[in-house]
Amino acid sequence: MTVTTSVLPMLFAEVEVVSVERISPSFVRLELGSAELAEFGVDGQRWDQRIKLIFPDPVTGGITSTEGADDSWLATWLEQPAEERGHMRTYTIRDVVGSGADTRFVVDIVLHLEGELVGPGSTWASRAAVGDRIVMLAPRRGYPYGGIEFTPAPGADLLLVGDETAVPAICAVLEQLPADARGTAFMEVPEAGDVQDVRAPAGFEVVWLAREGAELGQGLHDAVVAHLGIPGARVEVSADEVDPDLWETPFYSSSGEEVPGDVTGVGGTYAWIAGESTVVTGLRRHLVKELGFDRSQVAFMGYWRRGVAMRS
Repeated sequence: MTVTTSVLPMLFAEVEVVSVERISPSFVRLELGSAELAEFGVDGQRWDQRIKLIFPDPVTGGITSTEGADDSWLATWLEQPAEERGHMRTYTIRDVVGSGADTRFVVDIVLHLEGELVGPGSTWASRAAVGDRIVMLAPRRGYPYGGIEFTPAPGADLLLVGDETAVPAICAVLEQLPADARGTAFMEVPEAGDVQDVRAPAGFEVVWLAREGAELGQGLHDAVVAHLGIPGARVEVSADEVDPDLWETPFYSSSGEEVPGDVTGVGGTYAWIAGESTVVTGLRRHLVKELGFDRSQVAFMGYWRRGVAMRS
């Protein structure tokens, strides 16, 4: 008798914390390992590759099991109460180290431990210790997965912009760029102690902006507008003007519309902008309405939204 086993088109694995490092006041760096990560792979560069992490419920400790998972696992997971299944959040692979069964993902997590952004990811990461286990969803070699939005045309002048939630993605991209890449990266972080050493091509300017209690995104917006040479006052965006699902990239929009065409750009510029949705919306208006950027040359991503709790 022939026994056929089904392979999930993504890695759905329990991973173990191999190391923990508090790299700054607002960031903790984790190495997550599992023998199953030997099957990780993407078609081309990782760039800003997103993965899913499922954290235990902070009260009950409940978390899903990967045992016997098949193609129906997500529907089954969603049917369970959060206190039993755990809480799913999205993160970027900051780096991949090791190989084969010793492959480990480096993941940087922002520690928002006060106010509206407190959540299961920050709570768990602030207490994480070597040997702790969580569940991960990631690309499996040879299967489509998605989760990469950085798609510039070769030789484009690059503009990378983000708040602290986008810092891991921007840093990951910078460290994978070819030596002849050129452009500017703007990263806003809560305080000066969060500024990181990051490798970047010689033709890249990396600008860190420490908020130090100022309004979220104000310094970031003003710095980008000044860099682009846009005259006039800063665009004010009200809460009801923000798309709750803001996600517009060269190949996808939040309405589900496919965006055809080359990844080129006005003046050869490509912009990748991510972070709090209100801030991203304000910058989007400048680039699209005042500078005439086309969808083929921008990626606008609302990683989170002020005043709105993230869903599991």
